[in-house]
Amino acid sequence: MRDRIMSEAAEPAVGANAPAPEQEDRLAELAFRREQSQAMGGPEAIERQHKANRLTVRERIAALTDEGTFREVGTLAGTGKYDENNHLVSVTPAPYVAGLAKIDNRPVALGGEDFTVRGGTTFGSTRRKGGQGGFVEDLAFHYRIPLINLIDGAGGSVTSIKRRGHSVFPGVHGFERSVELLGTAPVVSAVLGTAAGGPAGRAILSHFSVMVRDSSQVFAAGPPVVERSLGQVIDKEELGGAKVAVDTAGTIHNAASSEDEALEQIRRFLSFMPSNVWELPPVTAPNDPVDRCEERLASIVPEKRTQAYSMHRLVKMVMDEGSEFEIQPTFGKAVITMLARLNGRPVGIIANNPMVYGGAMDAKAARKQIHFMELCDTFHIPLIFFVDVPGFMVGRKAEEEGTLREGMRAVYSAGNLKVPTLTLVIRKCYGMAGMATCNKSDVDLKLAWPSAEWGSLPVEGGVAAAFRREIMAATDPQAKEKEIENELRPYASPFRTAEAFAVEEIIDPRETRPVLCEFITLAERRLRAELGPRARCGVAP
Repeated sequence: MRDRIMSEAAEPAVGANAPAPEQEDRLAELAFRREQSQAMGGPEAIERQHKANRLTVRERIAALTDEGTFREVGTLAGTGKYDENNHLVSVTPAPYVAGLAKIDNRPVALGGEDFTVRGGTTFGSTRRKGGQGGFVEDLAFHYRIPLINLIDGAGGSVTSIKRRGHSVFPGVHGFERSVELLGTAPVVSAVLGTAAGGPAGRAILSHFSVMVRDSSQVFAAGPPVVERSLGQVIDKEELGGAKVAVDTAGTIHNAASSEDEALEQIRRFLSFMPSNVWELPPVTAPNDPVDRCEERLASIVPEKRTQAYSMHRLVKMVMDEGSEFEIQPTFGKAVITMLARLNGRPVGIIANNPMVYGGAMDAKAARKQIHFMELCDTFHIPLIFFVDVPGFMVGRKAEEEGTLREGMRAVYSAGNLKVPTLTLVIRKCYGMAGMATCNKSDVDLKLAWPSAEWGSLPVEGGVAAAFRREIMAATDPQAKEKEIENELRPYASPFRTAEAFAVEEIIDPRETRPVLCEFITLAERRLRAELGPRARCGVAP
């Protein structure tokens, strides 16, 4: 291949402007090196990747980005093989592909391991193309554009000790830039193979992450290390598949059924994000009338106060049609977190889910809410709380899981919000969990439906605790408890609170969309005046 290219390049050029023979030789070598990089690990390695139902990294980049926009950086990086005359015979490309591209006509930096070359293990050069401390992170940081990590590799290998002649201290190629990026530009990671070590760490250091069910795994260390350390024999899917990483642990935010769906989720997430914290989130042309009043909202909340209903359906009836993108739908399901649009403007939705624990906040839901609040606050996306929370989850299991601490961390995070925030109480808003739905640093605008109720405790539980002695002394304790409840319940009416202006407005449920659209449109002026990074001080509980 090399000899053929070089011999063709040595033929006399035709035309007065043709390159000189020496320059032709260099251009031919450049073309050959580019050809070698496009070949990746070779046909057999590519075929193995396809048989595992996985795309190659170049196919992933092509599927994710706008056609023809990928500008590769580091194309020639790799290991050359030379003959006895020091002539280039072949090049094994570096197992990482990176560069610039556009998604929806907006620039991004992106890169990913090439699993067809040495399983995507780290390229042993002083300057890294990708991975922690890699050039692609610098591109995103200095040009203030989103970073996309397409992760399909296990990072470093113990075999590098022999090549270097010594072991390296952790952090030589650290996560400093990864951490900096989290405060300045959107970072998205897709786990598309088996990720352990550094690549797994980078997947966590993301604003949004996604993996493919039954095809990708993520863990701190793989089955061989687990067996050697703990004597546990476990396969990689049991250890770090989506059922564990997404549904149980919340390590990765979302799961997809295929690589194509995972890449589409990345595009959807980025469509709500500004390119950096010095810009506003992108506004799209509205596709839904602002003044649309949904009649079904008037009857969606059941008369029976303990009966569940679909908060997902309620929220969708208010948002721009088809604009919802849910984050962590299978983790911490007592709370719903989603990005959506109102009148074309991005908003963050945090909604309690009465179909799970009656909407009570458990430890997982609190963790999920905290991450989402910080995401929206960082990228200037207004927050709307759809509230139906009876309080923190209670009981022995809840205490063992640290629900109280995680719940108070949610209260702490809500108290630090700088982004415009609206609180809409649909039904219940009780106790300290109710505090995590308000932003006292903001104008503290609280709206409510006529079905709303609130307080330190629900009347039922509060009566049982406060009047325990009187109830127990009665001839019929159960009847006495009901009597006191009936006596106090009228005072819990939301209209009594509105009389005192302790809630700012009670609205007809059918008016919800136009009311929210008006306030979200108004928030844009303030958002424009408060652009830039968010400073977060103090110690979270």
